[in-house]
Amino acid sequence: MKFLKDRIKNIFIRNIILAIALIVLLYLIILLGLNIYTHHGQAYSVPDFKGLSIAEAEEIIEDKDFRYQVVDSVFINEMKRGVIVAQNPPADFKVKSNRTIFFTINAFTKPKVEMPNIVGVSLRQAKAILETRGLYIGKLIYVPDFAKNNILKQKYEGSEIQTNTLVDKGAFIDVVLGNGLSSQSTYVPDLILYDKDKALQEITNHYLNIGAVIYDESVKDFKDSLNACVFKQHPKYSEKRRIRLGSFIDIWLTVDSTKLYTDTLLIQTD
Repeated sequence: MKFLKDRIKNIFIRNIILAIALIVLLYLIILLGLNIYTHHGQAYSVPDFKGLSIAEAEEIIEDKDFRYQVVDSVFINEMKRGVIVAQNPPADFKVKSNRTIFFTINAFTKPKVEMPNIVGVSLRQAKAILETRGLYIGKLIYVPDFAKNNILKQKYEGSEIQTNTLVDKGAFIDVVLGNGLSSQSTYVPDLILYDKDKALQEITNHYLNIGAVIYDESVKDFKDSLNACVFKQHPKYSEKRRIRLGSFIDIWLTVDSTKLYTDTLLIQTD
């Protein structure tokens, strides 16, 4: 009797062990299958698609087993039409396969905006008004008039432009201003270490015009041009130097740090 009970007990324990082993084995098989199906634990770096066309991006995406979707467009005049200007997730971000990459591209056509009326306002006011429409101050043309630094005419591509006329967004509007009936002058601003946009703003704030914009050999692409800073200007900055209103200032830009932090000191003291 005792022998029979012990045998039944052993069989019961063995069956429990076998059941547990089967459950563990089944779990491992399912887990392995999920790992194979979902590539669990495998993450891939997102490439940098900025500056590429959609066709170029598609080749990389197919190779990496990603997906993509164009979700927005902007217009940047300096970039090629249709290229990718932004992406989400960003470059080098770790993602699984089949992940969708969202793109913002540069528009193929320039959007149009209505020309506002800036005649009769100051240069600073005109600049603010234009920027609300995505437009910019172009050339400053000074003529004899008692209304110093007030806009007398607004011009586009060499001709006067009427209010509400449609123009390309991002266009530069030339303005005719009064010089106060005298030979007015202004100080030469110090533009060293400014990027291009900040330099242009500072030049306009001093009632001057931008002349030549020259990038050195270190600037190789659009991204470099955005990061480039002024390392040389003409006329040079001087606390005592004054030039006529509407004069031109040439700038040289670089991404070479040795020029920005060593040569600039030499250039400005020559």
